[in-house]
Amino acid sequence: MLEYDATGFLRDGVAHRIVSGALHYFRVHPQLWEDRLRRLRALGVNTVDTYVPWNFHELRRGEVDFTGWRDVARFVRLAGDLGLDVILRPGPYICAEWEFGGLPARLLAVDGPRLRCADPAYLAEVDGWFDALVPEVLPLLASRGGPVVAVQVENEYGSYGDDAAYLRHLRDGLVRRGVDCLLFTADGAQDTMQQGGAIPGHLATATFGSRAPERLAVLRRTQTQGPLAVMEFWIGWFDQWGLPHHVRDAKESAASLAELLATGASVNLYMAHGGTNFGLWSGANHSGAHPCDAGYEPTVTSYDYDAPIGEAGELTEKFHALREVIGRHLPLPQGELPADPPRVAPQRLARADGRAELLESLDALAEPLERAAPLPMEQVGQDRGLIHYRTRVPGPRAELPLRIDGLADHAHVFADGRPLGVLDRNSPGATLPLATGPDGATLDILVEALGRVNYGPQMDDRKGITRGVSHGGQRLFGWQIRPLPLTDLGRLAFEESVAARAGHPAFHRFTAALDSPADAFVALPGWGRGLLWLNGFLLGRYSAAGPQRTLYAPAPLWRAGANDLVVLELDHHGEAVELRDQPDLGPTTAAPSSEY
Repeated sequence: MLEYDATGFLRDGVAHRIVSGALHYFRVHPQLWEDRLRRLRALGVNTVDTYVPWNFHELRRGEVDFTGWRDVARFVRLAGDLGLDVILRPGPYICAEWEFGGLPARLLAVDGPRLRCADPAYLAEVDGWFDALVPEVLPLLASRGGPVVAVQVENEYGSYGDDAAYLRHLRDGLVRRGVDCLLFTADGAQDTMQQGGAIPGHLATATFGSRAPERLAVLRRTQTQGPLAVMEFWIGWFDQWGLPHHVRDAKESAASLAELLATGASVNLYMAHGGTNFGLWSGANHSGAHPCDAGYEPTVTSYDYDAPIGEAGELTEKFHALREVIGRHLPLPQGELPADPPRVAPQRLARADGRAELLESLDALAEPLERAAPLPMEQVGQDRGLIHYRTRVPGPRAELPLRIDGLADHAHVFADGRPLGVLDRNSPGATLPLATGPDGATLDILVEALGRVNYGPQMDDRKGITRGVSHGGQRLFGWQIRPLPLTDLGRLAFEESVAARAGHPAFHRFTAALDSPADAFVALPGWGRGLLWLNGFLLGRYSAAGPQRTLYAPAPLWRAGANDLVVLELDHHGEAVELRDQPDLGPTTAAPSSEY
C-alpha cells in the first residue's frame, strides 16, 4: 500500500519516493505494451502513470468495452509483472491532448449537461462511467494485491473551475464503489489553480516543468505537510498542425529534473513515452473567447512529445540523460538496455491500384438523413470523421455570397459537382461566391471534423455545421445529411480508370509488399491533407501544413506479403506513397518556456 505521513510517502510502511513515467496504453498498440513498459522500466522509474479515457471505452451509450486495445486491466497487470507500481487517472476528464479531453461526444448532442460541474445531468453521466469502470479497477488495487497504488480525482480542475461539490461527488463516488487506495488531485503551480482543484484531506500535487523550488513553494501553501509530488513534470511538449515540432533540450531537461529531485520531491515524467494519436483521437486547443472565434488549434497525429522513449520505442539522447539523473537517487535496473525495434526497408509505392471519388461514393458510404436544417454531428449520432450536407439552391440567382455559420472545422463546398472553394472555422466571416442558373444548383458541403477542444472554457466544441448556411441574406433549408465516420471502407469501388481531379476529394489504394512485419514511417510527399489507413486500420491524419511529415505504422499492423494502404486526399492529390525507416516530425522549435 502507498500512504503518507508528515515526513513523506510510505510504501508498505517503508519510506518511499515515487519516480514515475507517463505512458498511455491507448496511444500504444497493445502488442507493444510490454515492450514499451520494459523500456520505461529501463529508464529507472519505479512507477507508471496512465489516464483512462472515457470516450475510448464507451463508443456507444451504455456499451463500455474493456477488451483488446481497451483492456486496461491487462496493461496494468503487465506493468505490475515488470515490477512497476501504477498510478491510475480515470477522469472523467483527462485533458491529455485527447479528443474532447476524454469525454464522450454524446454529451454535446443536446443543450446541456453543463460539463465538469455539479450539474445533475452531468453527474448522472459520470456515475454511469464510474459504475462501469470501477469494477474493472478494484482487483488491480494494491489493497487487493494489485499494482495500482494511487488514483487521481479529476484532472487539473483548478485550471477550469472551482466547484468543490463536484470534486466531492467524484471523490465520494470512487470511495463508495470501493476504491480504497491513496486519492490525489493534480493542478498547476498557481495558488488559484490549487485552490480550485484541491480536496481537503487528500494529497494535492502540482504540474509544471521547471523552476522546481519556486513551484513547490506554491504547492506547499496547499499541501502544508507531508510529501511534495509533481504529477506532471513536462519534459517535452505536444504539437499542433501548422506549427513547428516542439522539442526540449536533453541536457536542460535533465538539469531541471536534477533540481527537482534534489528537493526530495516525488515526480511523474510527462511523457516518458508519448506514443501516437491513432485514428481520429487527437484533441485541440482554442485561444478565442467564443467557440465561433478564430483561435482553434488542432493537435497532430503524433504524440511523440519529444519524450525520452520515442514514438517508435527508440531510446533517445534524453532517455540517457534522464536515466543518469534518476540513477543518482534510485538503483537502476541491471542488464543491457533494449535495442531499437526493427524497421522496414524503405520503398516507394509509385502508382495507385485504384481510386474512388468521395462524392461519387456517398451512397456506398452512408444512408442520407432528411432534415429541415443542417445539424451538428452529435445530433445525428456521430462522434468523429467527416459529414456531408446537400441541398438545392433556387434559381436563377445572380452571384451572392455563400456563408456557413458555426462551421467546425474545415469545409469543401461544391455547386453541381464543381468545387467552389474551402472554408475554415478560423476565418468565421469568410464567404464563397455562388450564382445559379434557371433550375438552381445542388449544393454539397463536405465538413472535416478535427479534434474537439480538450482544454479550457471552449470545450463545448460541436462538429459539422452548428447554426446554418446562408446564400445572400437567406437561410437555406431542406437538407440531406450523411454522417461519414469512415469506420468501414469495404463498400468502396476502387477503379484504375478513375482519375484524380483537382479539388475533388478521393480515396487512393496502394499495395506494399513486405517480407516480414516491422515498424515503418509512411510519408506522402506532394499530397495535401487527409487520412491514411493501413490494412483497414486508420493510422491518423496527415497534412502538408506539418509539422509531421510521416505517420508511424507499428509492426503489428503489417503482415508478410501484400498490405493495403488507402489514402483519402481532401485537398491536393499526390502520386506516390513512401515507406521510410526513420520518422520525420518536421522543423523544430523550443517547447514553450511559459508553460514550464
